[in-house]
Amino acid sequence: MELNVFTLQSLVVSTALILLSNSTTLGYKDCNFPAIFNFGDSNSDTGGLSAAFGQAPPPNGATFFHSPSGRYCDGRLLIDFIAESVGLPYLSAFLDSIGANFRHGCNFATAGSTIRRQNTTIWQSGYSPISLDVQHLQFSDFLTRSQIFRRKGLFQKVLPEEDDFSRALYTFDIGQNDLTAGYKLNLSTEEVKAYVPDVLGQLSDVIKLIYSQGGRTFWIHNTGTVGCLPYVMDRFLVTAAQVDRNGCSAPYNDVSQHFNLRLKELVLQLRDELPAAAITYVDVYTVKYSLISQAKKLGFENPFVACCGHGGKYNYNRFIKCGSKKVINGTETVLAVSCRNPSTRISWDGTHFTEAANGWIFDQVVSGVFSDPPVPLKFSCNKMSSSHK
Repeated sequence: MELNVFTLQSLVVSTALILLSNSTTLGYKDCNFPAIFNFGDSNSDTGGLSAAFGQAPPPNGATFFHSPSGRYCDGRLLIDFIAESVGLPYLSAFLDSIGANFRHGCNFATAGSTIRRQNTTIWQSGYSPISLDVQHLQFSDFLTRSQIFRRKGLFQKVLPEEDDFSRALYTFDIGQNDLTAGYKLNLSTEEVKAYVPDVLGQLSDVIKLIYSQGGRTFWIHNTGTVGCLPYVMDRFLVTAAQVDRNGCSAPYNDVSQHFNLRLKELVLQLRDELPAAAITYVDVYTVKYSLISQAKKLGFENPFVACCGHGGKYNYNRFIKCGSKKVINGTETVLAVSCRNPSTRISWDGTHFTEAANGWIFDQVVSGVFSDPPVPLKFSCNKMSSSHK
């Protein structure tokens, strides 16, 4: 899908104003979320994988946090902008025991996470052992034990109150790694598509479990433009015939779109099965593709060249990742360094987006223009009719 950037921005502004003005007329309440509980992969990991397997090295975090922050980015992620917009602190990772504060929620995401468990170790494939079912087990344990400690009068300043769980925002940004996992096993596109129902079935199971535990507001991102990621085009040797007019790999994006179509069908089904839930489907795919296809008009440089990397067509080398070091002649040398101005780049390290790109993406989705139903984030706890039934 290709949108003119000026049309896109005018749609965002005009529709947001209509939604915001109508919200009072229609009686929609401001949600005032007391907490956020996030489930996901590296697109929303604020320190989980770093706590378990070692800190994401500098220059990660350099733009905003000015030091490594557990994020595979130069600064803030989409989940950070979400927290800011609803007036909450950045989420601490569940696995992070140093300086963590869970009073306003918890982040269970880890980089490399999938919905389905992978039959490999992180050292073999790069995928995290903290799959979505494990993230849910962590959430369940957190819910139970946090209230046990609060009833004992312990850690009340760093743990959520009991009714925060039912009033919280539950965010999901996961599934991308499930698609690339199949390609790493040399499966065909049709074979990857064939297991999508099983993947989404497991996502559905987790959402239903959280609903049974009191969760009511769900903000679910679809998967992004896998075929536009430099690491995918480099790793899977995309041919010229597979590249679309905007430089992305059409077959891999086709798989993303297939996943998203089925995910949207699942969301509609869940609305029927979970009558008290407010479930928002957020189309980040369209926003990300628009950003990449209109990169230069938006002030960004080549969207396929990583800011932090090492060599090759995309400044990406999977064996020399961002911040990788090597001892040369007795001196430790950083081989993959940051570009001079990350704010002009879309791709941070060939796999993840820069803070500048994440900020732009958030600005598009927060109003609800790319959501179904088209509800702004701040009103997403209100049940609204779907716009695309």
